[in-house]
Amino acid sequence: MALQLGVHTGQQDIAMDELREVWNFVDSHGWDFISVWDHFYEAPPLDGTTPCFEAIAAMAVLAAETEHVRIGCHVFCMNYRNPALLAKSIMTIDHISHGRVELGVGAGWHVQEHAAYGYSFDSPKERLDRLEEGVEVLRSLFTNERTTHSGRYYQLENATLYPRPVQPRIPIVVGGRGEKRTLRIAARHADGWNVPYINVEEFERLNGVLDMWCEREDRDPALIERSVNLHMHMGTNDADAARVLAARGGASAASGAISGTPQRAIETLKAYEAAGASRVSIALRPPIEWDALRAFAEEVIPALG
Repeated sequence: MALQLGVHTGQQDIAMDELREVWNFVDSHGWDFISVWDHFYEAPPLDGTTPCFEAIAAMAVLAAETEHVRIGCHVFCMNYRNPALLAKSIMTIDHISHGRVELGVGAGWHVQEHAAYGYSFDSPKERLDRLEEGVEVLRSLFTNERTTHSGRYYQLENATLYPRPVQPRIPIVVGGRGEKRTLRIAARHADGWNVPYINVEEFERLNGVLDMWCEREDRDPALIERSVNLHMHMGTNDADAARVLAARGGASAASGAISGTPQRAIETLKAYEAAGASRVSIALRPPIEWDALRAFAEEVIPALG
């Protein structure tokens, strides 16, 4: 199967109308996937005054605006999202999109927005325990006609999810790079694993760790799709690429990024594919580099199709 290509749009510091323009361009120019993020404040953290739109509402708009791409969120923070309500929301978006949704979930990391919005930022163990239990609840609701669950964090009594999702199995993707718990949770429960902003060598190493956990969990590693998000620092030519890289933070930002010319972007994407990636998503941040985005569509996507 050819490498899938996605766009990761953090809905921060950008007008909703321009975000919709980006989504429509991506949907009509050969990409496979669009994701949003789940933040209340800006990321990386500053002072909480950067405009940032909410993820479920944004995903519903994304579902209605597009026709071809699969859609998701990389990733919903389980601390913020009761899994039963999240399942209901995702089922609704699955219907809006006619069966194009996937669900990404993670343990959460943004301390400032936890504190500001009244969510307890617990120990890594507790956040990962909550994540794992939440994934179990989500899978049961998506799969079974009725769910009763009595756990440490969540309690459901004969819960139903109607109407049923359009897809027979909504993919659940676990996001993060923790080797002891996150990757094991992915191996045990998930249909996919996503990791952001790491170089190809680290991606290949973590991919091997995931394979190891699959072996220990008696899970076929081929059942788990592996995806990575990369910063978008590509330009239309050498001079433009240098300008974009400088604007995005300089040489230190090149790790875990698509940078340079379209030809170099092709080489980078092929390297991640060889390291085990089934999908690579470029992360677009405002101001949108429209010329580079068009060059990606016209030169990069056809070379990888």
